[in-house]
Amino acid sequence: MNTTTLAAPTLPRHAPAAARSVLRLLQRLRHGTLTLQLPEGGTLSFGSGRAPAATLVLHDWAVCAATLKSGDIGFAEAYVDGHWSTPDLAALLRLFLRNRRELEDVIYGSWWGSALYRLRHLLRRNTRANSRRNIHAHYDLGNDFYRLWLDETMNYSSAWFQDRRDGDLAQAQRAKVRRALHSAGVQPGARVLEIGCGWGALAEMAVAEFGARYSGVTISTEQLAWAQARIAQLGPQARARAELRLQDYRDIADGPYDAICSIEMIEAVGREYWPVYFQTLARLLRGGGRACIQSIVIDDALFERYIRSTDFIQQYIFPGGCLPSPAQFRRHAAEAGLRVVDELAFGADYAETLRRWRSRFLAERSRVLQLGFDERFIRLWEFYLAYCEAAFDAGSIDVVQYTLQKE
Repeated sequence: MNTTTLAAPTLPRHAPAAARSVLRLLQRLRHGTLTLQLPEGGTLSFGSGRAPAATLVLHDWAVCAATLKSGDIGFAEAYVDGHWSTPDLAALLRLFLRNRRELEDVIYGSWWGSALYRLRHLLRRNTRANSRRNIHAHYDLGNDFYRLWLDETMNYSSAWFQDRRDGDLAQAQRAKVRRALHSAGVQPGARVLEIGCGWGALAEMAVAEFGARYSGVTISTEQLAWAQARIAQLGPQARARAELRLQDYRDIADGPYDAICSIEMIEAVGREYWPVYFQTLARLLRGGGRACIQSIVIDDALFERYIRSTDFIQQYIFPGGCLPSPAQFRRHAAEAGLRVVDELAFGADYAETLRRWRSRFLAERSRVLQLGFDERFIRLWEFYLAYCEAAFDAGSIDVVQYTLQKE
C-alpha cells in the first residue's frame, strides 16, 4: 500500500506561536488531504495528496490558540465566531476524525484549557432540577423551530432506511418507530410505556396502528403540548388508549408494563444515573416483558477518554448528556436483570438523517432568523448537525436499537 505523504510545507514565520504548533500537528496527517488557506493569503497542503480532501479557510490565527486550548470546543466556538470557514463542513470534520490519532492533541485540547468546561459539565449533571433545565435548554427552543426542518413525523432521532438511503425520510422514520414497537413485542391491548415521548410519533403509532394502551412521559413542556394535540386529532377509541404526562422517568410508579420503548433518551440521562435508568426499566417491566431502547453509543475504544473530558455537544447542545458505549450499555442492563436479546446498529442511516436535517435547516435560514434566532445560532446548529453527521460516517459513534428482556 502506498503510504507516501505530501512534503512538509514551509511554515510561515510570521504566524503566532500557537499557529505554528497547530501547523506542525497538521503535518502528522496521514489519511486524505487538507488544504489550508491562511489569513494573509496563500495556502498550505497537508496529508497524503489523495482523497478524501477538504479545505479549511482561516480568517484569523486566533483559531489555532482556541483549538489548542479547548480542542473541539474551541474549534467550534471559533466557527460560531466566524474565524474560519469551509466549503464543506461535514467533509472537513470527517477528515479530522479520520486522523483522530494523529491530531489527538487538537481534538481534545489541553488539560488546563478544558478544565472550566469539565467543571461546567459536572455541575449540569441530571438531578431532577437540572434535568428540567437541561431539557428546556434544547427541546424547548420552540415547536415552530423544529417543525421547520424535521420531517412531517416530527421524529428527532435516527430514521431507519433499511439499506435504501435514497428513500423518503418520513417513511424511514415510521419504519424505525414500527420496528421499535415490534421489537418490544407490542400487541393489541398491551400496556406500553414510553420514556421520553418526544412529539408523540411513537404514541400515535402505538395506539392507532398497534392498538396498545399507551403511557408516555417527558419533561419538555413544548413537546408535551405538541404530542397531546397530535393525539387529540385521532379517533375517540385511539385517544382513550393514550396518556401523556409531564413527569421525570424516576417518578413513574404505575407499573408493571408489558413493553417499554425509549428512543434516544438515554443519552440525556447522564452517566451517574445509568444504574437508576436501567433499574427503572426493570422495575416497571413485567416479568418476561421486553423493552426496545434506541441509543446513540460511542466506540468502546474511545469511551474512557470521552468520559474524562467534555465535548462540544455536551457544552452547547445537550448539557448533562453522556453517550454509553456498547459495553457499558450491556453491563448496566445486565446488572439490572435485563438481557439483550436483539440489536440493530444503523449508524450510516443516522449520518444520512443528519445530512437531510442540515440541508433543510440551512434552506430555512431566513425563517429561523424570523423566529428570533441570530446568525451565531445558525452557525452553532450547522456545526452541531455536521459534527454529528461526520462522527456517524467515521464510525466514532453509532446508533443501536437494543431489545432487552426482563429475566
